[in-house]
Amino acid sequence: MNIGIRLHDTKPGTLRERLGYAQAQGFSCVQLAMSKAVPGFNMADAPKLLTKELAAEVKEELARAQMECAVLGCYLGMAARNEEEATRVRAIYEAHLQFAAWIGARCVGTETPSPDEGDGEACRTEAHYQLFLNRVRPILQKAEETGTVLAIEPVCMHIVHTPALAERMLEDLNSDSLRIILDAVNLVDSAHADQAEEIIGEGIRRLGDRTTVLHMKDYRLAPEKPRPDTLPCGQGILQYGPLLRLARDHSLPMTLEDTKPENAEETRRFLEQYAF
Repeated sequence: MNIGIRLHDTKPGTLRERLGYAQAQGFSCVQLAMSKAVPGFNMADAPKLLTKELAAEVKEELARAQMECAVLGCYLGMAARNEEEATRVRAIYEAHLQFAAWIGARCVGTETPSPDEGDGEACRTEAHYQLFLNRVRPILQKAEETGTVLAIEPVCMHIVHTPALAERMLEDLNSDSLRIILDAVNLVDSAHADQAEEIIGEGIRRLGDRTTVLHMKDYRLAPEKPRPDTLPCGQGILQYGPLLRLARDHSLPMTLEDTKPENAEETRRFLEQYAF
């Protein structure tokens, strides 16, 4: 099993130190968000900071730790209404896609939050979806040019909020450089929590063949909130069997979420023991 961790969830330190912590805890891949894991990295300056020289250093550190970069994180909203903001965001994504190619990252990962009114029902509209498609197309072109992958994570409160809409997105954009990060818990809102297993099963059925990474966490019901509370794997009510079969059948890396340095290794072992 290829189980990883978000690098910014390790103990604080330099990139080399964080990778060392991940390696010592038995992880084999990481999700790398440069602005969260690399001291002094400012996301706004990504187009000038993500140089070929920095890529060589990062690639060397990954190799030193025997670690795959499963996801290079760039979780900026792409559906900007303002053209100037859209141009700025596009440049940051393009820099990440080129950087991903240089370091050998499996994908650049992102989500589809609302551009204005806030997440939830307000952004679950056809107009928001079309705005998102228009903004992501030129970013996808860069992914195609660099031979890299843009992986989009459906989230129940975002523009791409259901497995069906994510499947439609894949068809509408029709690019081999577009894939899915499947986070099962992020598909479930509190209003439909009693249908969680069916929703997650639909996600696997519709999106499994186009999934490149699994995000792994657990949840417990929180009816008074828009979404369930999230927890490290093994501490909630998620049924792991279908997800682990998907990971096995498609050789997918899994990166943990909601862990802390003191429980990350225990969480990894839970998944390994569950799988066998």
